[in-house]
Amino acid sequence: MSERLKSTENVSNEDVIEDLTKDLKDSLNTRENLDEFVISPANSSSNDSPVHLGEPHKSDFTPYSDHIPLDDDKMEDVDVEKDGDGDKESDTDSIDEEELKDTELDLTDDQKEERKIIAEDLKVAGNNAFKDGEFERSIEKYTEGLKTCPLQYPQQRAILYCNRSAAKMKLEKYKQAIKDCSKAIELDDKYVKAYIRRAQSYEHTEKLDESLADYKKILELDPSHSEAHRATIRLPPLIEEKNEKLKAEMLGKLKDLGNMILKPFGLSTENFQLEQDPESKGYKINFKQ
Repeated sequence: MSERLKSTENVSNEDVIEDLTKDLKDSLNTRENLDEFVISPANSSSNDSPVHLGEPHKSDFTPYSDHIPLDDDKMEDVDVEKDGDGDKESDTDSIDEEELKDTELDLTDDQKEERKIIAEDLKVAGNNAFKDGEFERSIEKYTEGLKTCPLQYPQQRAILYCNRSAAKMKLEKYKQAIKDCSKAIELDDKYVKAYIRRAQSYEHTEKLDESLADYKKILELDPSHSEAHRATIRLPPLIEEKNEKLKAEMLGKLKDLGNMILKPFGLSTENFQLEQDPESKGYKINFKQ
């Protein structure tokens, strides 16, 4: 595995296989003379992880987030055009909690309480902007609230993160929404609405396994949650279908690489046949002319 993947958390199977096949391609492209290849018979094992090569599977999923009001706000939802301008987090959205912690060292209890009240007002302003369809402005207000609300009030900060995720989902910034939901859950691990929005955002980014895991967690916290019940029935066949597709694409990719290696020798992968042992479930390769 490359150093890039070793240093990255939550590496997917697709990333691993794509990285491996890229290395094989690079190795083939750097050889000036394929006739110098020498192939020695040897047993080798293949990685069974899927590689994502085609277009991602699209389900008929309709984002339930469009129908969820913000916390502490019973407003009606507003339909607006989604700009889909990407998921790169801006500097104005980032929260430096270490700097916030240092700032709070010099604050009295009364000053911290005052900042909490100001953050609450900023949340209300963000909710009102959301209601008016001004999602960018609502994000700004929630962010100001997060930069103001003292760290000793995790519940209030969790709501600000979760509400900000709702605005980002409206703008189809699902990766950013996932980060905000994860922060909210970090502050309150029983925050059902944060799990809901993260599950929805995971599904929008084709992370179906992660989405299913969140829906299962929701059912642990709220066994009567209807959307989570439907999702635990709807997602498993989609996950199986996606994995089968990825497996087929992976095998096709490996076959193409094998043909590149065998071509100088007048051979192809068609000259080799995989046969599974019914007892050991292992595979052996048979050569046919």
